[in-house]
This record gives sequence, C-alpha cells and structure tokens, in this order.
Amino acid sequence: MRKIRTKKWIALPVVLTGALVLSACSNSAQNDMAGHDMSKMGSTSAAETTEPTKMTASADPKFEVLTGNSFTLTAKESMLMLDDNTMKTAWTYNGTVPGPQLRIKQGETLKVVLNNELPDPVTIHWHGLPVPNNMDGIPGVTQNAVKPKESFTYEFKVDVPGTYWYHSHQDGVNQVDKGLYGTIIVEPKDAEVVDKDFTLVLDEWMEDDSMAEMHGGGGAKTSDSNSHSDQGNMDMSNMNHGNSGSGMDMSNMKHGNSGTGMDMSSMNHGDSSTGMDMSNMSDAEMMPLMYTIFSANGKTGSAIQPLQVKEGEKVRIRLVNAGYLSHKMYLPGHEFKIVSTDGQPINNPPLIKDQLLNIAPGERYDIEFVANNPGKWLLEEHSAFPGAKSLKIPIVYEGSENASVKPVAGDFPLIDITKYGEAAKSTFSLEGQYDVEYTMDLNTVMGNGMTFTINGKTYPDVPPLNVKEGDLVKVRMVNNSKEDIHPMHLHGHFFQVLSKDGKPISGSPLLKDTLNLLPGEEYVVAFKADNPGNWMFHCHDLGHASQGMMSEVKYDGFKPDFTIDPTVNNKPE
Repeated sequence: MRKIRTKKWIALPVVLTGALVLSACSNSAQNDMAGHDMSKMGSTSAAETTEPTKMTASADPKFEVLTGNSFTLTAKESMLMLDDNTMKTAWTYNGTVPGPQLRIKQGETLKVVLNNELPDPVTIHWHGLPVPNNMDGIPGVTQNAVKPKESFTYEFKVDVPGTYWYHSHQDGVNQVDKGLYGTIIVEPKDAEVVDKDFTLVLDEWMEDDSMAEMHGGGGAKTSDSNSHSDQGNMDMSNMNHGNSGSGMDMSNMKHGNSGTGMDMSSMNHGDSSTGMDMSNMSDAEMMPLMYTIFSANGKTGSAIQPLQVKEGEKVRIRLVNAGYLSHKMYLPGHEFKIVSTDGQPINNPPLIKDQLLNIAPGERYDIEFVANNPGKWLLEEHSAFPGAKSLKIPIVYEGSENASVKPVAGDFPLIDITKYGEAAKSTFSLEGQYDVEYTMDLNTVMGNGMTFTINGKTYPDVPPLNVKEGDLVKVRMVNNSKEDIHPMHLHGHFFQVLSKDGKPISGSPLLKDTLNLLPGEEYVVAFKADNPGNWMFHCHDLGHASQGMMSEVKYDGFKPDFTIDPTVNNKPE
C-alpha cells in the first residue's frame, strides 16, 4: 500500500467574505527582499540600543529587515496572497512569511522574545547556528514548546557569520509547512562590501487544497486535535480534484490508516493527456505532482518582485530552501561564483556560467555576480517539476523596466559542489584518527504505511551517536532509498565533507550543516564534539523526519536544564 505523509494535507480554515479558504501548505506573500542596498545598512550594537531598527522595502511596505540584537517575534495566524488569485492561510512570525530578516553583527549577543498567539505550542530553531543546547528550540529535547499565550526568550552569542534561517521545530512537519520560518544573517566583522544584497526564500505549494477540509471536518487545528499521529480516517471517495495544473482525479482515493496517513492504493490521478496512475509512485515522484506552485519570498509567478540592479554593481543573492523539494536554479547572462554554502565560505571560488545550482531542503547558498549585462533576466528553476514554471525571479537593470526578458534556452549541467573551489589545508582528513566512527544507513521502508529509517530503526528507537566532549567524530552516511532524497541536517555543529561515493573531496574544504544525499550516494563527514548537549541529526525533508528519519548526538554526562511538561505535547520533528 502506498502511503503519503499527512503533513501535505494539513490546512487551517479561514472564513473570508463568506467563503471557506483552506491551505495545505503555508507561506506568506508579504515579504520581498528585492531593492535593499545592504552595503549602506548599519547594525546597532548592544551598547547603542536594545530595540531593532525597522527597514521597509520599496517593493512591499509590509516587508521588514530588522537590525540590532534584541527582537520580538510573535507567532500568529495571517493571510497571504501568493499572487492576485491565490490566497492561503499562514502561521507566521510577525504576520509575514518569511518572517522578518534578523541581521546582527558577529560577536554580539542575540536576544529574541517569542510570543505565541497560535492555538498550538511553537518554538524557534536557529537552523545552522551553533547555539547553546538549551537555545536550540527542540521540544522535549532542549526545552518545552511554548504554549499558546505564553512566551520564551532565546539569548545567545553569535560567533559564526553567514546566512542562516529560523523555524519552528514543534511539529515542524506541519508548522514549517504553514509558514513559521524566517532568515537570520550574521554579518562578519570584516564584511566585504557589496552594492546589493538580496535574500530569496524558496518554497512550494499545492494548487488545490480542497482535500484539507476533510481533516477534522474542516475545523481549525488545535493543540488537542488533529495531531500528526491521528490525521487519517479520511474518505475521499466522492472527491474529484480537477486541478488545472496537475489534472489529478482523486475520485477513488481513500485515506484510512490513522497511524501512517493516506492509503492511495486505489487512487488514480487522471491527467487529461496521460491518464497518470499515481498508485505505485514513490514519495519523490508524487510530491512534485502535488506541489505545483513554487514561490520566492511568499510570491509566485508574475507576482514575484524583481531584483533591481544597476550596471556595474556587485550583487549578492542568498538562496534559502525552506520547502520540501530541491530547486535547480539558473542565473542567465552572467558569470557568478558561489561564495558560501550553509553560511560557510568557499575557498577561492571560480567564476562559472550556464550551470545549475541545486538547493536541497534546509540548504543555503550565497552567490555573487557583477551586473555587467544590462537588460531584464530571469533567475529561474530549471527542473522538470510542474511547479518550476512558476519560479522565475526577474533581475531588472535600471532603465530596462519596460524591456522584454532576454530568452535563454538549452540544457545545463549541475554544479558539483564537492569539486568546486580550491583545495586548502583543512581540519579533518579521511586518513585522520577518530575517537568515534558511526554509520547512518538511510532507507525507505514500505509495509503497513511508509517509514524512513536510520539503521533500520525509526525515531526515537534509532541508537544515538554517543560522544564525549572533545571527541573527533567520523560519520558515514549512505542513502539506500531507491528514489527518495535525504538532506541530512546536524544541529549545533558544522561538519566537514571528506568524500563522496568513495572519492575524496577535490574542491574547497566543504563545511556544512545540511548535506543532500541522492539515492545511492555515500558521503563521509567529520566534526569535533565541541558543543555539549543532546542534538538532533535528521532528514530535513520534515515528512521523512516525522516518519522516523531522526537520530540524536548525545554527549556523555550531559543533562538538560529543563523538566518535560507532559501537558505541552512536545513534538520534536
């Protein structure tokens, strides 16, 4: 039997002018980071102020970039318009998706007060930042989730510059999908000046959300109902979803397994031209057919605001994947270089052109180029996914606002980040001596539902990676799933990638916190156990994480500084 993870059908109902609008994927269209000249933006220090400075983008008056070191983020429900015709309901930080960008100087102490105005508990996880364990935002592991109408203060020093993002880790498979995420930029003390600094947060959406009303009779999700473990029992036998984008006929689809989600063994997705039968499709095949709208900063298609540049300017674009599909991005008409991945610099990055940059869930890539080819261009997705056509970000030179987009055609190769940049001395090597060695066998298991396993087990039964402070740790990760990708994310640490498929890395030393494994791929990575705590190590396709692909790195002798509150219903995925 083919099962789909239930997160993809979760929705929050909203009554608007008498109509019930339902969303299965949540994001907000109110943010666009185009048009900011970050080279002229100053951050205030703790000595100067404890309140952030608000900056408003000319393209959208509701967009905020906050600078300083003390912020308030309020988790609440808001509406969004992906474009003029597509409305969604979002769970947000401060009413927008992505939430405000927080910009802070390296070496300062960040303080964020989280207020929860949602009906469910929430947290903030600082994805990629090596924070103290009790600030990592993992319910039941590092803290209790923040109950509705309550607050929690995160406070820690930020020592490592780079591009990061923040998101809820409480029932993240649903809450991140609903929009609870934003970006955080730690500016280096010796920051290189650029003329324009843009951030693009990528995500995906379902075009037809009508199945969502089958959850709990269309009632709003609360902390006491419709939990991830009991969202089955949906009989959709009379439903026909004639989505113009996917043409999916779900008239024979029934959802019956309360523990694992949706039984699609009798589902026929009748594409008008192909009569596509999705009953035997893998998760990797089915997801792009369900998620047919792609967005950048909460906008899709022609609603995506252009990136305004002037000839001669040095431009940085920070690409962040907050979704559940990988995105192959193409920058036409310009040579560019990848200056960092997951916030960590690439050594001597060369200029490249006409290559695709693949960005997996949870990953970040910063690219830079010189605006030396005037006109109007499209930074766009070049995958075969149905939603790819909706992810096109205009790059418009001053004076070319009314020009036609310059056409680009052809098939372009993928950049292999393990061969990119210049080799240099690094901390770890394949031949080095390690205190701990650990293998992670990643797999997809079909049976009574679909599960995603590590070493044949699902969380919390996966044996942890036990370390002592100061240990040097080598981890071998192998993706034995036949079709599913697994972007593996380690909390609290960066790891160095040492080899891919048995061959040593030949490019720049590669430091990451999220590493994408395609089916059949094998990587060896290494890190130093220098941040005591209990840390998650999991797939950042949060549907995979919620169905088992999570483990922990546990430090010997470490004890959390909180007591689990059984009334919170902590959900760490």
